[in-house]
Amino acid sequence: QLQASGGGLVQPGGSLRLSCVASRVHLPNWTIGWFRQAPGKEREGVSCIRNNSGQKYYAESVKGRFTISRDNAKNTVYLQMNDLQPEDTAVYYCAARAVFHLNWYRDDVYDYWGQGTLVTVSS
Repeated sequence: QLQASGGGLVQPGGSLRLSCVASRVHLPNWTIGWFRQAPGKEREGVSCIRNNSGQKYYAESVKGRFTISRDNAKNTVYLQMNDLQPEDTAVYYCAARAVFHLNWYRDDVYDYWGQGTLVTVSS
């Protein structure tokens, strides 16, 4: 029901925009989280947009560089990633749960997952 896309190879300092498209669910009614998993590391929460209110949350490591947004008409959630660094290299996933959870950064609170999209930051 969720499909993430937009990953690729980018140089340090570059930008990418990831998309999470939903089918059969109306995204504004769902809390959507973006996660990433680097090789050899646990999956970590990057950002979240709350259902209905659209309140946004970010991990400290990406604050000021990443922006989450939602296009209700396209039923899509975006993750704009600027000033990318090698440590941002990971497979990025989007996930959904019906109601916002204070522990939005934990992957075990989400019910649905999209397939990952690989982001590689390298010169």
